[in-house]
Amino acid sequence: MRVLAAMSGGVDSAVAAARAVDAGHEVVGVHLALSASPGTLRTGSRGCCSKEDAGDARRAADVLGIPFYVWDFADRFKEDVIDDFVAAYAAGETPNPCLRCNEKIKFSALADRAVALGFDAVVTGHYARLEDGVLRRAVDADKDQSYVLAVLTSDQLARAMFPVGDTPKPRIREEAAERGLAVANKPDSHDICFIPSGDTRAFLGAKIGVRPGAVLDADGTKLADHDGVHGFTIGQRKGLGLPGPAADGKPRYVTEIDPESGTVRVGSAADLEVWTVLADRAIWTSGETPSGPVECVAQVRAHGGTAPAVAEAVDGGLVVRLREPLTGVAKGQAVVLYRPDADGDEVLGSGTISGTEREPHTYASELVSDNAR
Repeated sequence: MRVLAAMSGGVDSAVAAARAVDAGHEVVGVHLALSASPGTLRTGSRGCCSKEDAGDARRAADVLGIPFYVWDFADRFKEDVIDDFVAAYAAGETPNPCLRCNEKIKFSALADRAVALGFDAVVTGHYARLEDGVLRRAVDADKDQSYVLAVLTSDQLARAMFPVGDTPKPRIREEAAERGLAVANKPDSHDICFIPSGDTRAFLGAKIGVRPGAVLDADGTKLADHDGVHGFTIGQRKGLGLPGPAADGKPRYVTEIDPESGTVRVGSAADLEVWTVLADRAIWTSGETPSGPVECVAQVRAHGGTAPAVAEAVDGGLVVRLREPLTGVAKGQAVVLYRPDADGDEVLGSGTISGTEREPHTYASELVSDNAR
């Protein structure tokens, strides 16, 4: 096949491209310029898409002997990822920009251009596995990125390749060194790539400005003032601007954010527990919407936050009833559904969290159809 390898300048995408070459594909490397004013150097593990990263990607392509190009997607990235991120926080949500980048940039804008140019698939260094069109968790559980890929449709998955998902990260670094790739020991990127300082609150404050509001206790007592709901997320414990813990000496957590009134409510750890997750923008990776309830394992954060559940497609969205409560469930994040078998690694679908309910429920065994297990 003729494939386009998205090369970020990191070790994972370089080895992914190399493996595509080894597999006999005709490979062309491309680096995505996602910033209109890229920095010259990275700062350790913070940020990406710097001129240094572009140079690292080019050198890796030279070692592999493949053509290499830089494509400018800065405008699309700003509109579909950065602006979406800012708007979501302003609305009291907690978005995951990696999800939107995969959905809108790498496997939409990039893949569309690749197909238009005659490529059959896009190769990336994501830690996930694709087997006969089925998206699965990576072998390396600590690096698994199936959660941030669960927003992809069956058509998008059909033109994707994830060559490193079957290998632990330490072995990927060893392989890169064996291949003579200079990025073998390059630090992994952490935090949000377009906020290299790592100070998300300052970044959002500069974009949104001051929008004063109050921090209220569970009983409605005013505890403090704040400069904007964008400085908070559900489950947050630190940086609340409070004089101390609750009267019982236990810490307080953000339990509710109301962007209209500017109110941030705090409460106990028990107040964070939810039993139902509501989501919109449902995507079923098989391409087919189940006709009835589906037994699954629900995950609400990129790493951790899982519980057995029953999910049902409703009006283009999802109702996910948890068999065990989860905490720190925030609007704007994704709820990703996995098949509850012995491996538990097959992605069934996902949705963008739009709300939660805190009341426990009971289940009847006949609620779940046999073909949905």
